[in-house]
Formats: sequence, C-alpha cells, structure tokens
Amino acid sequence: MASSLYHLKFVYLLSILSAFHLIAAHPFSSVQPLCRGHERSYLLQFKDSFVINKSASSEPWAYPKVASWTLEGNNNDCCSWDGVECDEFTGHVIGLDLNSSCLYGSINSTSSLFHLVHLQRLNLADNHFKYSQIPSTVSNLSKLTHLDLSSSAFASQIPLEVSQLSQLSSLNLSGNAYLELKKPSLRSLVENLTFLEKLDLREVEIISMVPNILANLSFLTSLRLRDCRLYGEFPVGIFKLPNLRVLDMRHNEGLTGHLPDFQWSSTLEIMNLAKTSFSGKLPASIGNLGSLTTISIWGCNFSGFIPSSLGNLTGLNSLDLSYNTFEGRIPSSFGNLIQLYFLFLTYNKFTGPISFGLANLTKLTALSLGSNNFAGQIPSSIFNLTNLELLSLSFNYFSGTVEFDKFVKLKKLTFLRLSYNQVSLVESETSANKTFQKFVILGLSLCSLSKFPNFLANQDELEVLELDGNNIHGQVPEWVWNMSKESLKAIDLSDNFLTSLGQHPILLPWTNLAILDISSNNIQGSLPIPSSSTLQYCASNNSFIGKISELICNLSSLQVLDLAENNLSGPLPQCLHNFGDSLVLLEIQRNKFEGSIPQTWANGSKLMIINFSQNKFQGCLPRSLAKCITLKALDLSNNQFNDTFPSWLGNLPDLKILILRSNKFYGPVKILNMNYEFPNLQIVDLSYNSFTGMLPVELLLNSNSSRSDLAYHLSYIQVNSSFVVERNYQNIKFRFNYSFSMMMTNKGVDTIYEKVQEIFTALDFSSNRFAGAIPESIGNIKLLRLLNLSNNILTGHIPPTLGNLAELESLDFSQNKLVGEIPQQLTKLTFLESFNVSHNDLVGFIPQGKQFNTFQNSSFEGNSKLCGNPLSKKCKYYESLPPLLSASEKSQDSRSPLQFGWRIVMIGYGCGILVGVTIGHIVIARNHVWLMKTFGVR
Repeated sequence: MASSLYHLKFVYLLSILSAFHLIAAHPFSSVQPLCRGHERSYLLQFKDSFVINKSASSEPWAYPKVASWTLEGNNNDCCSWDGVECDEFTGHVIGLDLNSSCLYGSINSTSSLFHLVHLQRLNLADNHFKYSQIPSTVSNLSKLTHLDLSSSAFASQIPLEVSQLSQLSSLNLSGNAYLELKKPSLRSLVENLTFLEKLDLREVEIISMVPNILANLSFLTSLRLRDCRLYGEFPVGIFKLPNLRVLDMRHNEGLTGHLPDFQWSSTLEIMNLAKTSFSGKLPASIGNLGSLTTISIWGCNFSGFIPSSLGNLTGLNSLDLSYNTFEGRIPSSFGNLIQLYFLFLTYNKFTGPISFGLANLTKLTALSLGSNNFAGQIPSSIFNLTNLELLSLSFNYFSGTVEFDKFVKLKKLTFLRLSYNQVSLVESETSANKTFQKFVILGLSLCSLSKFPNFLANQDELEVLELDGNNIHGQVPEWVWNMSKESLKAIDLSDNFLTSLGQHPILLPWTNLAILDISSNNIQGSLPIPSSSTLQYCASNNSFIGKISELICNLSSLQVLDLAENNLSGPLPQCLHNFGDSLVLLEIQRNKFEGSIPQTWANGSKLMIINFSQNKFQGCLPRSLAKCITLKALDLSNNQFNDTFPSWLGNLPDLKILILRSNKFYGPVKILNMNYEFPNLQIVDLSYNSFTGMLPVELLLNSNSSRSDLAYHLSYIQVNSSFVVERNYQNIKFRFNYSFSMMMTNKGVDTIYEKVQEIFTALDFSSNRFAGAIPESIGNIKLLRLLNLSNNILTGHIPPTLGNLAELESLDFSQNKLVGEIPQQLTKLTFLESFNVSHNDLVGFIPQGKQFNTFQNSSFEGNSKLCGNPLSKKCKYYESLPPLLSASEKSQDSRSPLQFGWRIVMIGYGCGILVGVTIGHIVIARNHVWLMKTFGVR
C-alpha cells in the first residue's frame, strides 16, 4: 500500500515537472489569444488588393511576406504571419512590417489597412503603389508611433491628416520622387508632431524655406531633408537641438546659411550639407563637436583656411571638403584623424607640399586630393597606407619621377589617378611578368609615358583608362584589343603620336564602351567602329582614309561624333537617322566626303551643332534638317551644295549660326514671315554664292542682336555632354565640352574663331549678286560687330543709320556701285578697326577724326571723286563743304566752334559761296583765340 502510494506521488510529481517544462518552453502558449477574427479579415483583404511582382521591390533580399498569409491548415493565427506583430495580451495587431514585400497596386482611403486602428508601427517601404496618393484615412491609425512609406511610389500631395498622427516619433516618406509637401506646408506637417525623433523627407518636393519650428522639436535625433528644393536661410537653432545626431540637408542648392560658433555640447554625429549654398569659413569651434563621425560639405561656397582644431575630431570616419574654395596648407593636426576612412579634398585651392602626417592615417581607404595646387614630390608616406583602395592626385603640380611599382605595393589599390601633373611615371622592365592587382580606374594622362605600360596586358577589370597627353609613338600593341573586353567603359588615347591601330577588328571588342577618344594623333588606315553602347566617339585630327562603315549605324545611343580633319571620303552612310535621336554634336569637317547628304533625319532630334564644312558635298540640303529643333549652329561652308536659300530653317527657335559660305546656292533670299522667322539668328555667312535680289537683313532683325539691353557676358556657343562612371567612393564624370569654331572673313582676312561668344553678331553677304540699296533698317541690328557686303552690285547711298552700330568692328562695302558721300555719322563708331569702301562711286569729303584717322589709302581707293586724308587728293572748297546740321545735332551744343563758324559762312553768302566758305574756314582755324576772347566760344 505504501509502495503504491509512493508510486502515485512519483507519477504526480513527474506530471507537474512535465507541465512546468512545457510552460517554460512556451510561456504564453496557454495565455496568448489567437488574433482577432475581424483583424485577420482586414489583413486578408489588404493582401488581396495587390499582386505580387518581384520588380515592385528593389532590394535584392525582397520577398513576398504576405505569401504566408493563409487560412490553410493550422495557419489561421494571423499573429504568426510574416510581418505581423500582435499585442501579447490583447491579440490586437500593433505592428505591420511589409518592407520589400513585392506588393504592386494602388492603395486608397477604403483600404482595410486603415481599420487596423491599434497599429503602432507600419512599414510599407520598398513596394510599388502605382503613384497613388497617401490616403487621408491614415489618420484612423491614431496610435502610430512609426510610419515608413519610403521608396514605395507614392505621389501627389501629402495629406494634412498625416499631421494628426500626434504620437509619431518616426516619420519616413523619403524616396518618393513624385510626392509633394506644399499644402499643407512643412511647417503645418510638423507643428503637431511634437514627439518626433526621426524625420526623413528626402526627395519629397517641398519648395519652401526651412521653418524655424523645427528648432523646437527637442526630441529630434535625425533630420533628413535632402533634395527637397529648399531655399532661404537655414535656421541656426537647428544646430542647437540637444539630441540631434544626424543632419542631412544635401542637394538643396537654394539653401543658404553658415556654420555657427559651436560653444555648446553637441550630440551631432553626421553633418551633411553637400550641394547647398552654405558659405563662409569653418569656425575654429568646429573642433568642439567631439561626436562627429561624418562631415560632408562638398559643392558648397565655403572658403578660407582650414582651422587646426578640426584635428580634434579624432572620431571622424569621413571628411569631404571637395568643390569649395578652401585655401592654404592642410593643418598638421590632420595627422590626428587616425579613424579616417575617407578623405576628399578635391577641387579647392590648397597649396604647398603634403606634410600633414599622412603616415598616421593608416585606416584610409580613399584619399582624393585632385584639382588643387599641391606641389612637390608625391610624398613617400602615401605608400605606407596599405588599406588604400582609391588614390586621386590628378590636376596638381606634383613633380619628379615616381616608379609605378610603388603603387603596386598597395595591394588593395584599384582606383589610381595621377593625370595632369608634372610627374614622370617609370615602369620597371620586369613589370610585364609580375602579378598586379586588378585596377578599375587608371588615370595616367600627361605622365611622360613613351609606350603603353606592359602591365595593362593582364588587366581584365578596367573600366576607365586615361593615357592622353603622353609621348606614346607608333602602333597600338595587339594585346590592347584583348584588354578588359567586357568591363572597359572609357578609354582616352588622344594627344599622342600614334600612327597605327595595328590589326584591330573593324568593330572594336569593348562591348560596354561609352567613351572612345583617339583624336589628335596621326593614325592611318580605316576608321574603327566602337560598340553600340558608345556615347562619345572622337577621332578628329588623324589620317583615317576611306569610307565610313555602315556598322556605325548600330551606335543608336551616340551623343557625340567628331571625325573632323581626316582624309575620309565617299558618301555618308544613309543610316544617319539611326542615331539622330540621341546625337547632340556631328563634326565631320575638313574631310573628302562627297555626294548628297541623306534626306532622312529623325524626329525630335537633339542635335545642337552640325559642321559639314570643307568637304565635297553636292545637291540639295535635306529638308529633314528642319526637324532638328534644338540646333544652334549649322556650318555647310566650302562644299558644292546647289540649292536655294533654306528659309524652311526659319522655325528653328535656337538657331544662332548659319554658314553657307562658298557653295552654289542661288536665287533670292526669301523670308516667308518676317515676324516669326529665325528668331535667334546672330551670325549669317552667305558669302561666295550666287544669291540675288535685295539684301536679306531681315534675317537678324527678329533676333537678340537687335537688342541693346542684353548684359555683356563671355559664354560661348558650345555643346556639353557627360558620362559618369559610378564607383563606391567617388564617381568619375567625363565631360565633353565642345566650343563651336568657324571661319569668317574679317578685316579682309580669313579668320578662324576657335570660340564664338553667344553675343557675337556678324553678317557676311559678300561675293554674291545682291542688288539695290542697303536698307536703313540695318542700323537696328544693335550688336552687329562684323558687316561685309563687298563684291555685290549694290547701289544707292551708305545709310547714315550705320552710325547706330556702336559695337561694329569691321565694315566692308568694297566692290559695289555705291554713290554719294560717306556719312559723317560713321565717326561715332569708336570700335571700328577695319573700314573698306574701295571701288565704288563715292564722292566728297572723307570724314575725319577718331577711327577714321587710322584707316589707310586702300580703304578708299577706286573712288575717283573722294578727297581728303588719307588720300593724296586734297579737297577743293566746294568738295569739303560739310553737311547741314540736323535739328538734333543743332540742339546738342549751340556754342560749338563748328556751328559758330558756319554762321560766319552763311553771312558770307552775300559775297558769293567761295568767299563765305573761305572766311568761315579762316575764322575757325586761325582765330580761335580771338573767338574765345570776344564771344566766349569754348
């Protein structure tokens, strides 16, 4: 009996221990209720309102969390579903994390999501909601403390109801490029959110000043307003927020401000003001911000010297001061920044040798000192920075000889730019047999290289190779065509002494190439064709021969094509329209092309400059050129085009330069609608053709050249194209800046203009068969600097209105049939350097004074009835009779000696004109002192 009782007690004890073990393993299994049925229904309805699309989320780890939301089997407890969090006591859904869940579809105010009124945390980031508006019923979720709708393709205005979520401590609406915050404003949004700790509105279009109310959010730890188009003065009080750790205002170029005097303790860890208009100096007190790990102020307007106190920030990991105007030497205290991983000082005015203790910064992975005024030898301490992955020293004044093998010792180095210094780079003889790291970026421009570095033969991961401006002679080695076939994006071999590309394939092997520049060499043979991915192809100033291969038509993304100054021949490929939609520059001048230009041209063309000059093109111009609506300059000179004037180009809104010089154009120049044709034309050269009819000065009467109120500026007519190679630490931006050049006859000499100012205005209608009078309206082209009407059959007088052309520098009316006198008003042209009216039928007195005292006999020869200086023929008295003054000229100075003398002449009419003129001349010229004393004439 006792034994049996003992056995029962033992079994009971075991059962108690077993139960206790189960409770310990599942502490809430017996008390945690299943999720509320109605909330489960809301979740399922929400799931069903979307489709699963993997492209809806950008993160590589994205997966559809809602796939687990099902009632099959024993899965009806929604609290166990992926991304769902429930209150452990009530069972209400309090958290929903569907970040990167591949959800695709619209969301509106009737969504069942907004019935989950117990939600405290909601994360829908990295999905695609089809640019729907954030529903106003979000205000139903009044218990929300965390709301993350970032990068989810929301659009339109942020509703005011978001501001009613007064419990929010974290609000993230960033990465929605079509989201706006205007009504309500930023101020209206945050004024009720007094518990905010994190506010992230990056890329939301706000377009306002930064409200001072943000400086009252005392709990704020993170403020991110990058790329919001903010402007105005940044409130200094925000820097003083007691808990602020992250301040990111990057990419608000209208945002001004300065760094305050930091005389308080600060928790600030990240300060990113890059690409704003903050200005001034770095205060010495910046050294008090002991918690800073990141300073990024590149692309601002900061200036002055770097305070040595910056070296106190020994916790700094990243320091980027690039693209400012800092000057002077780098403080030696920089050697204290031993935690630095990234140091970017690019594009400033730093000077002197590098002597700030680089050897201490052993954690550096990226060091960029490019585009400054650093000098001296490259410091040997750089070669002790064994963690360096990026080193940029380009565009400085470093000098001396440096062995390439020293850089090879930096085993992690894959980004190296030494371009544009005074350094001579030396490669050891054995380098071809050594194993090198795989470089990605190599900038070795202007490094006195005499051959292709041998180590390149084994490089298969290069993306950028710059070898321009060296002394590389002869043939390109065969192994170059096998180098980095799949990775290479940009290669620059320009400005060397290459003569041959060797046995290259006609289609170059670099399948992802974007930039190919082989210009300014002396390369012979057929023109190579880069891959279809190429954006910029420059092969000018070489000796390429033969036709252009039709393979060039595959370059469907081409932006720049410059083949000028070669010996290329034959017709142009008929497929030019294949890359017309992307092309901005087409330069093929100074070759031997022939035939007609293909008539087809793409709609919506982006072409800005076309130069076909100095070839052998024939026939008519392609009418499809009228579709090049962005065209600024068209140069067709020195060909054999046989066509009428292209008045059909008159609707091009940006056309500034039209050069048809030295062709076979014929007939009258017809302007179809004087009020709307050629609205911006400033340079017209029609010389050496067979145009007839009246002078078409209307070509410029509609343009800005008729305005005198334009501000003087020195911008040039040019095309800019760029391509960015994106890297982890620093992007490489390739800029193609092409300034249009042209040749015009100026001062009787063919002159090449390497650059053409936007404001430069010129008319050259010379060597045609224009007839009739010179229009008086030509005097309305206020900004005209060059006017050449020579070698026509013009008749009539020289218009006095030419005296209004205050900017005129060169005037040529020679070889015409002009009559009458040279207007006295031309003496007002104080910038006139060249004047030629030779071989006309002009008569009378040559104006004297000012610029006319500088012109030679040749300016007036061939006019038998002209007299006076500089001609040897002196004027008789009746020939030198000055013209009667106009009413306006009389009123300008009623006491001038000339006018007083003329009154004496008029008195002399009673004795005959000859006597009167003689008396007047003598009184003015010989009795000037007597006149002053007697009549007070000055």
